[in-house]
Amino acid sequence: MPEKFDLIVIGSGPAGEKGAAQAAFFGKRVALVEREPCLGGAAANTGTLPSKTMRETALVLSSFRQRQLYHLDFRGLKEQVTVRDFLGRERIVKETERARVMENLRRHQVNVYMGDASFVDAHTIAIQAHRCPPFEIKGDVVLIATGSYPFRPTHFPFHDSRVYDSDTIINLHEIPATMLVVGGGVVGCEYACMFAALGIQVTLVEKRDRLISSLDEEIAQSLTKQMEARGVKVILGDSEKSIDIGDLLEVELESDARLKVHTILVSAGRCGSTETLGLDKLGIATNPRGQIKVNKQFQTSVPHIYAAGDVIGNPSLASTSMEQARLAMVHAFDLKYREQLASVLPYGIYTIPECSMVGETEESLTEKKVPYIVGKAQYVQNARGQIIGDEDGFLKLLFHAEDMKLLGAHMIGEQATEIIHIGLTAMLAHAGADLFIQTCYNYPTLSEMYKYAAYDALGKKAAKQKARPAAKK
Repeated sequence: MPEKFDLIVIGSGPAGEKGAAQAAFFGKRVALVEREPCLGGAAANTGTLPSKTMRETALVLSSFRQRQLYHLDFRGLKEQVTVRDFLGRERIVKETERARVMENLRRHQVNVYMGDASFVDAHTIAIQAHRCPPFEIKGDVVLIATGSYPFRPTHFPFHDSRVYDSDTIINLHEIPATMLVVGGGVVGCEYACMFAALGIQVTLVEKRDRLISSLDEEIAQSLTKQMEARGVKVILGDSEKSIDIGDLLEVELESDARLKVHTILVSAGRCGSTETLGLDKLGIATNPRGQIKVNKQFQTSVPHIYAAGDVIGNPSLASTSMEQARLAMVHAFDLKYREQLASVLPYGIYTIPECSMVGETEESLTEKKVPYIVGKAQYVQNARGQIIGDEDGFLKLLFHAEDMKLLGAHMIGEQATEIIHIGLTAMLAHAGADLFIQTCYNYPTLSEMYKYAAYDALGKKAAKQKARPAAKK
């Protein structure tokens, strides 16, 4: 007889780990199945942590962080670095995170199985364990948290060792002299910035007319300018037409421009890892990218089978994936705990410089016809900004024009992904400009920009009211 569990989780990435731990914390008997030889999913092994660790290494090896503030030039380090040096810290971080995931699951007494999982029926999972005969387990509830993998357009020669996707780029053979990044979304821009910081001549091609369409337009424009200032050649409104393989990779664009590069990184989005699960047996459909449709409780079309994380598509962030899985398990077992996802979620983009946002953009507010006032504060006018040498960063706050409630916060610059949480918390508390005015911030800090952005917005509101013609009596 197959062993019986309250919950079977498929996948050990952020959604799988946190979903399993949430149910186990409340006394449920949980099994987790992971097909890769290591725990942690793409977040620990090929995506989130490895790429951000590589970014930190690039910042250290470039002159970006030092900015020659003390008349020291670190740029020569780039010429001495090897691929082994570049990826060394990344390997340590991966191993540490894998161990942390394993310890968390052990502490919650989650039964871990290493092998490929597939549905036999709606409650039975077959496991093809590595080097072991296949066996089955049963679960009252199933959580699909299998994550995603990079989409590979067929016209790219991925058989060539010089053509990478966002998973394989961490296995870079050597630091090339030139690189073409195809795709100006989050991942494409992050890697373009990272490799440009190492002195690689990077060209980024994006078929749309702007980078990272989800960003506030002003932030996106600033990012484009700063990337170009740091050596990235950005080509918008164009795309690749053909690729010739030779001593160099020659790429012809739709505009008929031709590029010769040593390496290509293709960033064309991701697909849900669902093809081997046998979902068709259960009538659970996926879209063309293999992503599963779920309802607000993260249930699939089979009510006791849930899905969370990258496998259900956007926003495809580790932070939201964790919350989705936790909430799915609260609903599945009626735990009377947290019952809904936070009303506003932060987005962090680890380009150089960092970008981060929460809430509405100017474009979305204009489309919704919501009256708003913009308040800004510049790094260059902030004491901490002067200390760290960031002359281009800024914080942008969007307030409702009538009650001055905070509707959105947008930031580009050093530590943006950290500082944005002040705006996030204020929005969750339904606070407005007065909160920032009344708050005493440490000095010197970047956080203090919230106060001056609020002052800026209040000043603009007062100026508008003063300019408004007096009503006739």
